[in-house]
This record gives sequence, C-alpha cells and structure tokens, in this order.
Amino acid sequence: MTRKQLKLGAFFSSGHPAGWRLPEAFPETDMSFPNYVHMAQTAERGKLDCIFFQDTVGVVGGIGENATPTKCRIVWPEPATLIASLAAVTKNIGLISTATTTYSEPYTIARRFGSVDCISGGRAGWNVVTSQVELEAMNFGQEEHMEHGARYEKAEEFVDICFGLWDSFEDGAFLRNKETGVFYDPTLAHELNHEGKYFKVKGPLNLPRTPQGRPVIAQAGSSEVGIRFAARAADVIFTAQSNIPDAQAFYTQVKDKVASFGRDPDDVKILPGLMPILGATMDEARETYDKLISMTSDEVSIRSLNHYSGGIDLTKLDPDMPLPELPVANTAKARQAQIVAKARAENLTIRQTAQFVAVAQGHHTVVGDPATVADLMQEWLEAGACDGFMLMSPFYPVPLERIVDHLVPELQRRGIFRTEYEGTTLRDSLGIPVPENRYTAAARATRAS
Repeated sequence: MTRKQLKLGAFFSSGHPAGWRLPEAFPETDMSFPNYVHMAQTAERGKLDCIFFQDTVGVVGGIGENATPTKCRIVWPEPATLIASLAAVTKNIGLISTATTTYSEPYTIARRFGSVDCISGGRAGWNVVTSQVELEAMNFGQEEHMEHGARYEKAEEFVDICFGLWDSFEDGAFLRNKETGVFYDPTLAHELNHEGKYFKVKGPLNLPRTPQGRPVIAQAGSSEVGIRFAARAADVIFTAQSNIPDAQAFYTQVKDKVASFGRDPDDVKILPGLMPILGATMDEARETYDKLISMTSDEVSIRSLNHYSGGIDLTKLDPDMPLPELPVANTAKARQAQIVAKARAENLTIRQTAQFVAVAQGHHTVVGDPATVADLMQEWLEAGACDGFMLMSPFYPVPLERIVDHLVPELQRRGIFRTEYEGTTLRDSLGIPVPENRYTAAARATRAS
C-alpha cells in the first residue's frame, strides 16, 4: 500500500520579529529580488509543492512616534507581480500570492492570476483574503472594515465571478488556423453577465482558459463563515492549530463540510502552519531558539499580540497577569479565538501568550534536529490531523536551506514525501483535478439528456 504523502509549502512572511538580527540572517530579504530567486529555487530543489506569499495593503507596525522600529517587514513587493517574475526562474514549484477581495475588483484579480497561470505553465495560486488589518480600509476611502460576515459574503460573490470569468473561453476555442483564417471559435466564447449584491460584471475575460482551468485557490479563514467559504471554493486551506486533537477536529469538520457541497474531500488539502527551528542537533536548535527569544523584548511580543486583542492595548497592562477577556475582533476572528483558547487551557499570562504569538504568528513551533521535526510531521499526517504543512522560517534564507538540505531528505527516507515532481502544474503536485469548464459541462449534460 502506498503511504500517504505530505504536501509542503514554504510560507514567506516576516518570520520571527528578532530573526533578522541573527548573524546568518539576510535582513534585505524584504526587497531583494535575487534573494527571492534563491529561496524559490531552494524550495524547488527540495521538491516542495509551492511557495506562498502573504500580503497586506498597508504598512503594519506604524510609523513615526507610534512605530515599532524592530519590526522588519513593513515593505515588500506586490506579491502577484513577484510570483510572475519568479515563474521565469523556476520550472515546477507552485507560486501562490495573496490578494484581498475587500479592496479589489473581480475582473482585475481574475485577469492578474489567470495571466500568471498562463505565464508559469499552470503553477499559479491565489490566496483569497478578506483583509485583517483595519488600516487597509483607510487606504481605500473607508474609515473601517466592513463587518466580518459581510466581508465573507462579498468574498463569495467575488470568487464566484472569478470562476465564471476563468471559464469565458472553453478548451479549444483558439484555433489560430492560418489556412482558414479562423482565429477562434465564437461558439466556445461566453459572457458572464453577472449582477449581484456587490458587483456587476459583463465579461468575457480577455484570457484563454488557463493551463489549470483556473488557478489553485488557497484560503486561511477558520471561523464558521471562513470554513464554509473554504469548503465551497478552496483547494488549499492554511490553518493554525498547535496540537493534534484540535487539528483532527478541524480536519474532520472541514472535510465533512467539503463533502456537503458535493466536492471530494481529498481534493482539498489542509496545511497547518509549522515553524521548525532546525539544528544539526537538539542543542544547536535550542541555542537558535533561545537567541530568538532573548532578542525579543516584551514590548515587541505584546505588540504582536495586540493585533488579535480586539482593540485593547495590552502593552498598558501588567504582562504577568492572565490574558484578559478580549472583545470579539472584526479582523482575524478565528485566530483570536485559537490564541485565547490556548491561553485559557495553559493558564498563560499576557507575556507568555505574546511570546507564543511572536515566534510564529500563533502557529505551531517545533525545536529540534531533523528526526525530531520529522517525527512530529509524520505523527500529524498519520493521525489524520493534516495533509501536510505550510513551513515557516524565523528568518531568511538559512532556515529554508536547512529544511531542504536536512529535513526533506529525512521525510523522503521515511517514504512520506516525494523525490520527484508528479507533473508540471501545481494541481499535479497537489493531486487535485482540473475543474471542468462550466459551459463544456452544460453542453455535455444537454447531449446526454
């Protein structure tokens, strides 16, 4: 019997708030294209499924008197532009970029990600977000975010429109026949003519059907409305459980919800975030971890936690008091609930909760040698707690190099991770099918009846 295989992505974010200060760190990662090329090619050398770029349409961390000057990642390239550039210097690895549905237009996003899917030969993915940070609203003429549920309602309509636009032309529509002079078959072209609560879009999209049918859809919401949205539309779900029982419960809940929408649960991959602090030995890994903690002040850690505080400034409270009751956030609602649940279950203080959040943005952290980290990953996989992991780095590029050079071979030795890519597209790597064009499907159904 073939063993279940891990799906692995490399998540590129700000990492640990003190990571950039280590001697082996490259602090210019935020804007260095050669370094992005190196990391993408390193991840591809390790046969990872994808690289994954987060995004926020604003400067997080403040400027002037309210700034957190130790925060390293407040500027970075627009990630869809970045993955289009990285497509030219990679061959197999998937390229996933974040874009918000709250402050974008469906036609623009459908064209942008459809273009990257064509340019890359079928390796594009869109991480659908509804925006977390309130300051994003102010960059688009609003004083505050739409209500959480309304943002997801808008996102569902937004993504449905993109799905329709990506089906504008059926496979084989572009004949490009020099002898007959027929460039395309008009009977295989379709207008969308969408009119909904938030958008009105005529179509068609001025792109052919992409190599994957449409880009892979990733999503990271774990609230009730986020799970419903993911079950309807997502191919990859990025989540944040930090123990097996919680991860098993989430995994079962999502897979059942996927099935309720008539989709095959195996076609949706659930990837919790994991921050491996790797060393050749346990002592070496612990030394790196201790350095990161020692260089992170309580103020910096607690400011990281403030993002999930529901508006309470926790820096004004006693850091050794228990985490107080927090107002329900209108931003990362599910992540806030997970952090609060952990603090309550483990009786954590504000300081301890903040240290947990600062290390990996509230994701699970494991410190150890490759065998120790591989043990954890294998245990989660075989316990039905995940389909793989989104691997995070505390700084760049050394931790990613260690993952590829030391952790990946250990996983391959155990027979739970590939040694070669299964195909040329991101869907090939993930083992998920190309969706049938809706108009092709309708014509087939009509013929059958």
